[in-house]
Amino acid sequence: MAIKYSELELAINTMVTEFHKAADDAPTMNTTQFQTFVSKQMPLIAKTVETEEGLSQVLQQMGIKNGENISFTDFWKLINKQAVEVFNNTDKQEDVKCSCLLQ
Repeated sequence: MAIKYSELELAINTMVTEFHKAADDAPTMNTTQFQTFVSKQMPLIAKTVETEEGLSQVLQQMGIKNGENISFTDFWKLINKQAVEVFNNTDKQEDVKCSCLLQ
């Protein structure tokens, strides 16, 4: 019997798959690959990484030093930041409360 994955599990699989596809199946990607990946897959922050200053800011938020490649773990830090921003900026049902520590 085939396993039926939830939408959340499929979304996680998509994130991992798309990251590694952008990294040419390597465990990390360089900043050029990262900029291309973000521009295609994350339009909310794509404008930010178009400039060197914006790219440096995003890399710093992920803990990437100048010249270092970006791992999926580093990318996950960006996902966490985006999750907080999207959650805080979207309309929520009155009965939905979040007391988790996303920050």
